Amino acid sequence: MNRIPYDPSGEPNPLRVLSLDLLRRRTSVKWRAHPADVLPLWVAEMDVPLAAPVVRAVTDALALGDTGYPAGTGYAEALAGFAEKRWGWDGLAVRRTAIVPDVMLGVVEMLKLVTGPGDPVIVNPPVYPPFYQFVEHMDRRVLEAPLGPDLRIDLGVLEGTFRRAVAGGHRAAHLLCSPHNPTGTVHTAEELSAVSALARRYGVRVVADEIHAPLTAAGADFVPYLSVPGAEEGLSLMSASKGWNLAGLKAALAIAGPAAAADLARLPEEVGHGPSHVGVIAHTAALTDGTAWLDALRGGLDDNRRLLADLLAEHLPAVTCRPGEATCLAWLDCRALGLGDDPAEVFLERGRVALSPGTAFGTGGAGHVRLNLAASPEVITEAVRRMAAALG
Repeated sequence: MNRIPYDPSGEPNPLRVLSLDLLRRRTSVKWRAHPADVLPLWVAEMDVPLAAPVVRAVTDALALGDTGYPAGTGYAEALAGFAEKRWGWDGLAVRRTAIVPDVMLGVVEMLKLVTGPGDPVIVNPPVYPPFYQFVEHMDRRVLEAPLGPDLRIDLGVLEGTFRRAVAGGHRAAHLLCSPHNPTGTVHTAEELSAVSALARRYGVRVVADEIHAPLTAAGADFVPYLSVPGAEEGLSLMSASKGWNLAGLKAALAIAGPAAAADLARLPEEVGHGPSHVGVIAHTAALTDGTAWLDALRGGLDDNRRLLADLLAEHLPAVTCRPGEATCLAWLDCRALGLGDDPAEVFLERGRVALSPGTAFGTGGAGHVRLNLAASPEVITEAVRRMAAALG
């Protein structure tokens, strides 16, 4: 696959634009869940201004009163163009897509298409906490196939879990997080091909949450699950939400592999009533015209990954952090600090830094925290300083 080169030049680092005072005027959950003296580095909202093409597209729509219901295939066409240029993937067929309200609600709808009540859904913990919440709420059972010590998919464990999942004739699905949240792991083509081979062998349907795909680090290559051999029965959810900080502008795309087109065709019509038309406009503009901004952000995140590593080595050398290959998140192993299963509670109460508790991410999360890197270098520096002071 031909990929465009990584080039963050030409745009200012979006993470260095907004002051902390200005950010505290925001009314989203990141800035309202905790008192004003807390540095919020937990939920995956980014401390950035929106990309100018997104602002223009939304502003123009509002000025025109273009705030009705979504229509057309512009979003899917924009994602297909982005995927071909960015990942060298020309297999995203617009006719095999559907607009859904957001990635997690899209995941729910895809799982409804390929599983029934009581059926198992396999996840790879530690993993995004809503995987557990949404799956259990829709009356499916979560089966864990934990990542290996290297924080990559353990194919032996996965196969054993697939075997248990289909025992007794159950239908089963594998909810794949790619790139992986919270570890930032980018699954290789070889790993994904092995997953697809196991899925075919055991009759497990793969539903891939690929929301973090645009946020790869320099030198890391995202591989769309549907691009690997044997993934024709797979289903994928993609969005511009994480890459361009558009969580409040709801819109995502469900994508079917060639052999899953009939499944996607059974998606109830009313699901397409949930996405925001303005959200579709924003996501389309991001994918079409916001790539320079995205690459500047990726460069800023790379800088912050290096900064965090240096800060931890200086102030918290007992904390282990493997540099992630994607996402705007860092997964910190704090077990050597002796703070118990939930170090996030200690850092919040004693250091006034809000982090995501590792316990929420399932097996393998105890003693860990997730830190959001999408902040200014000054905020990250102050956060680590406070975390170190909390141990005193």
